[in-house]
Formats: sequence, structure tokens, C-alpha cells
Amino acid sequence: MRFRYNEPTVILFCCRFLAIGTATTNGDLRDGAFLPEWNLKTMSPDSRRDITGVILVGGKSRRMGKDKTFLPFSGKPLFERVLEMHRERFHRILLVGDRRERFAGYGMPVLEDIFPGSALGGLYTGLHLARTEYVFVSPCDLPFPNKDILELICSLRKGFDAVVPATHRGFEPLFALYAKECIEPMRRLLESGTRRICDFYPQVRIRYVSSEELARLDEEGKSFLNVNTPEEFARLENRLSP
Repeated sequence: MRFRYNEPTVILFCCRFLAIGTATTNGDLRDGAFLPEWNLKTMSPDSRRDITGVILVGGKSRRMGKDKTFLPFSGKPLFERVLEMHRERFHRILLVGDRRERFAGYGMPVLEDIFPGSALGGLYTGLHLARTEYVFVSPCDLPFPNKDILELICSLRKGFDAVVPATHRGFEPLFALYAKECIEPMRRLLESGTRRICDFYPQVRIRYVSSEELARLDEEGKSFLNVNTPEEFARLENRLSP
């Protein structure tokens, strides 16, 4: 099946892991082996022309009881907060998921999952169909999408097949960057019935972004915050109340 579209997509997911460092080609970590100091000022719009933004929009929001995608937060639907971040950074954006009628008013393509039913399937679809060498993936419902962390992740891609935040809570594989070299390892996982994104990491070259590096741009540690229930969302809103 052929898909026609004008622009690309993004994604998110979490796996537990406590070691932090730079991966070798076989996926082993060298503790503390980080790249030299990064500089966000060198990240011009033209330097991102090889990256497509991929936004995963296929979640069911079962625990929330309604679609989280368009929950209003701080004056704007969650989806639009994420979309704004992508539009400011990428020339191409793809939405990946189902129920495309939800996005009819945005004039953007919504690509159906090639392997339905998981975040890995959505990530694979976006990377497989993107016209660029890399995709930056994110979920569609982040309350605090952090543009500076996105810039940092994208700036570290040279020489790696993926750039993934690794915090004390584990990996953040759905606010990360992936190269086309990841397509085949992803496909093999999906065909085997495995859906955990980080299971293919040992097969590719990965730059892990440490908690210390992330803290420079997010002192409160809220960039990867996700809300899944009405109670969690209410607490988040109360937190912002004067």
C-alpha cells in the first residue's frame, strides 16, 4: 500500500533501565562516556532538514475515560502544545495512529500503523514512511513538551542510530530520535510479537542522554510527565493554579 502525504510524525514510551552512558555498537554501556559539551545555538533550522517530526496519536486513553489528545491544558489542547513544538523545529511532520477524523481540522495526514496495537508499531510506521534519514518521535499528549531538550537530542545524532533520554526512572524512548538503520531491528521485534521498544537497542548505536544533561534544561524534571487518569490531570491543573 502506498501512502501520500505532505509532511511527517512523532512518538513516546518508557522502559526501565538504570545505567547511563554511551552505547557501543553491541549496545553495551560505558558509564559516564558522554560526548563533549553540546551547544544549542548551533542547531539551525536547515540543520534539521534530515529529520521528520513524528507524533503518535493512536492511544486509547482508557484510564482517562475520554480522549486525552484534546484535553485543554493551560489554554490549549495537549495535542496542540506538542504540535506547536514540532512545527517550530521541523519542516516535515507526520501523525501516526487511528481515528484520523479527529484531526480533520488540521489539514495533516494521519498514517495508519503498519503493525497496529503498540507504540513500537507507531514508531516503526513513522520511521519507515518518513522521507528523511531521521525521525524525532513524541506522544501527542505531553503537558510540558520541552523544545530545548528536543534540540539537544537532535544535535547529538551524528555518529549514532538513536538518541534516547535515560533518566533515573528509565528510558524515554518516545521522546527520542531514530535513524533509518533502526527499521530492520524494529521490524524483527514486531514480527516476533515483542513490543517493548528498548529491546532492539543492543542492535544499534545509541547515544543515551543522562539525567545530568537533561537537568540543565529541565530543573523540575517535568518534560516527560504524562497523565493517565482524571485524578492525575486534576492534580496537574491544581499545581498550576495561583
